[in-house]
Amino acid sequence: MADPILVLSEVQKYFGTLHVLKDINFEVQKGEVVAVLGPSGAGKSTMCRTINRLEAISSGSITIDGRQMPEEGKDLARMRADIGMVFQSFNLFHHMNIMDNLTIGPIKVRGVKKAEAEDRALKLLDRVQIRSQAHKMPYQLSGGQQQRVAIARALAMEPKILLFDEPTSSLDPGMTKEVLDVMRDLAEEGTTMIVVTHEMGFSRRSADRIVFMADGQIIEEAKPDDFFDAPRTAQAKAFLSNILH
Repeated sequence: MADPILVLSEVQKYFGTLHVLKDINFEVQKGEVVAVLGPSGAGKSTMCRTINRLEAISSGSITIDGRQMPEEGKDLARMRADIGMVFQSFNLFHHMNIMDNLTIGPIKVRGVKKAEAEDRALKLLDRVQIRSQAHKMPYQLSGGQQQRVAIARALAMEPKILLFDEPTSSLDPGMTKEVLDVMRDLAEEGTTMIVVTHEMGFSRRSADRIVFMADGQIIEEAKPDDFFDAPRTAQAKAFLSNILH
């Protein structure tokens, strides 16, 4: 097997005296889709945010494509550009139209020429089926459309890994389907994705692996069918019982 594109090794995270990530050891292969499941407060979002240093770790190491994530400085900014992030609350730049949202990162961080960035942005908006909205402001779009813009914006940076932190939790069922359809297409295209989610259908059909967290720890890892049909731990069984029934 090739070297993993992402490695978390003995990662600890404290908020004051609260120990929120406990000895996290976790690898992701290039092209793999990993769904991170678990109850609220399990540490899923915190783990996701440590991967691109939105949260600093207390100890341990995080390696992207063979290089350890620095704690600060220009090297961190360069490496962070390789990690796309899609948030629960879209996090678009509200004072910019959709086209500018997609092009500012490639132009400012990657040094891409404006015409090239705009051409790529239009192709990505085609891909998420909202090219006609390119010159609108975020507030003029529905929640589902804004989240699809957020995915396109993350892809515009040509990241090595795409992180999703509960990307559908603030959407109604119709908008959720719009976003999950885009995510399924990305999974089928071989995009490396880590998805913190409560969407069990997506996790079962589109993930290569389930990582189940509880109480700040990775409790269980399994293929989707194995996890859903025969969870090994009491915590996973209780979680699935609550979710599915």
